[in-house]
Amino acid sequence: MDPTYELMSLDRFPHQTAIITGGASGLGLAIARRLRNEGAFVALFDLEPAFSEVLQMEFSDGASWTGVDVTDEESVQAAVAGVLAQRPGVQVLVNCAGITGQTNVRSHLAAAADFDRVLAVNVRGPFLTSKSVLPVMLRQNYGRVLHVASIAGKEGNAGMLAYSASKAALIGMTKVQGKEYAESGITVNALAPAVIRTPMVEALPAAQVAYMTDKIPMKRCGTLDEVAAMAAFILSPEASFTTGFTYDLTGGRAVY
Repeated sequence: MDPTYELMSLDRFPHQTAIITGGASGLGLAIARRLRNEGAFVALFDLEPAFSEVLQMEFSDGASWTGVDVTDEESVQAAVAGVLAQRPGVQVLVNCAGITGQTNVRSHLAAAADFDRVLAVNVRGPFLTSKSVLPVMLRQNYGRVLHVASIAGKEGNAGMLAYSASKAALIGMTKVQGKEYAESGITVNALAPAVIRTPMVEALPAAQVAYMTDKIPMKRCGTLDEVAAMAAFILSPEASFTTGFTYDLTGGRAVY
């Protein structure tokens, strides 16, 4: 039997609620589909009008959609309160919302406004969502938080100063939060993918994608299904003895 089929048939999230930022496309949508298929109610946070009618039809049962600016604390708090008005708790938080900002630009030419915007979305956003959701998880004595970082946060991608710095900061946040909540039944981990074929990557210059892909020993991009499969394990009750850790998903590029 195909091992992928066996894994997809698991049912690890019955009666759980998962908030997923950046849930309208890319990695966030792939993870949302996987969690929903495994029994979770998924609350998708993203900027409007990203939620297409097709997407809403696909998640017509067991899901909600909220337009959220993850850089705005009031917007985040209101969105989380809206989920809690429908659901008794939140067991899973996935921070997938992110932007690349300027690419193929050396540091002395990078725009300060772009740098600020990338850090606001990629670092302030996960800080605000976890700040809003962690008190709920503490009351439950259970929770799973996953920050989607990047190999760029470990190694740095030339020409992507703001993005690399933001993902390094997110990995640092993961280490801190993992230690802070280690005795509470809550795990906080990160996922560091290399190049995954998403709309965000497709929008990058071909030279930038080639630069990143050439560093991967497998010589290919990762797939959305591979991201979703690893995320589902990290977020499941099975993954109970790892926290503050950054999981590799790089085709052999990062082995530490």
